[in-house]
Amino acid sequence: MKFIRRANQADLTEIMRIINDCKQMLKNAGSSQWQNGYPDEDIILADINANYGWVLVADGKTAGYLAACPGIEPTYQEIDGEWSNNTDPYVTIHRLAIHSDFRGQHLSSLFLSNMTSVMYETGERNFRIDTGRKNIIMQKLVQGLGFEQKGFIKFPNDIQDPIRLAYELNL
Repeated sequence: MKFIRRANQADLTEIMRIINDCKQMLKNAGSSQWQNGYPDEDIILADINANYGWVLVADGKTAGYLAACPGIEPTYQEIDGEWSNNTDPYVTIHRLAIHSDFRGQHLSSLFLSNMTSVMYETGERNFRIDTGRKNIIMQKLVQGLGFEQKGFIKFPNDIQDPIRLAYELNL
């Protein structure tokens, strides 16, 4: 059985295990994304306390994490390109991570699809996500789910490569 649920503070150890595993995967791929301490426990706890954090449970184990953050994302205010929908509110998906023990099972697609469905039920229709230029796996994932690349944004915490590909999905 696979399902998603809101994360809680009791999940923090498992979430950080997933985040750290993904940091290593990105490093191995030559990406500077997530290599400067971000995201850390404080960010994950802030997600959880704001009710933005979600976990994917697969066969009784915590397999993935993401944050679904409604409201204005400051780094999206300046884009080299153009958002399709600047009128309606949007949800930004951050920190999508699946532990390597579960990779190859298409759980990222399931997780993101289920998350957009949950948000859709609350009235959200506009979704945004960004990723590093070397994160080919994420690029293929979001494009496969119908997100369209709208341009580039800058993520100031990544000194080595601050450029992020910015995607949008309007349902």
